[in-house]
Amino acid sequence: MATTVKGERTKARIVLAAADLIAKHGVAGTSLDDVRERTSTSKSQLYHYFPDKTALLRDVVLRQAERVFAAQRPTLDHLDSWAAIERWCDELVAGKEKQRFHGSCPIGSLVTELAEVDPIARANLAASFERWEGFLASGLAKMKTRGELVPSADPQKLAVATIASFQGGVLLAQATRSTEPLRIALDAAIRHLRSWAAKP
Repeated sequence: MATTVKGERTKARIVLAAADLIAKHGVAGTSLDDVRERTSTSKSQLYHYFPDKTALLRDVVLRQAERVFAAQRPTLDHLDSWAAIERWCDELVAGKEKQRFHGSCPIGSLVTELAEVDPIARANLAASFERWEGFLASGLAKMKTRGELVPSADPQKLAVATIASFQGGVLLAQATRSTEPLRIALDAAIRHLRSWAAKP
């Protein structure tokens, strides 16, 4: 079935509204009626695009991932130097402070709610993390090619460890209402990355 430009805009508006509601109230605390009210759409219109809540949530996963990446650009696209990696980590901490420590990672929070109930959503979440890790892995690979990392360094594994540190730091920041745990976690991640630096 062909979708018009207007239809695509309506669908995107529904997904965005659902993402905002879920970020505030969680998956369980957000109903399709809540989404309809927020977007002023009819039940038939909503079901035209999304036959059920599960289908809508799968699109929300993709939307939240794009939000995360967009918020971290352009730094995210150029993580190929120590200065850029440290700047990226500083920006992550500043972003959490701007939120006044409320809320968890838009992608990470969905894992706890969806991974065990929807295998497709779980796969989409895993792919989102892999894509996120890929930005750093790509930058580290360039550094390795330039001889800035030791030959045994594995950019992909280092990227996974860094994102894992960020996720844990965000969780603790949310609990403590302080960016200090996040800063500690990211500082440790940077030290780990630098432990693989080639000696001059």
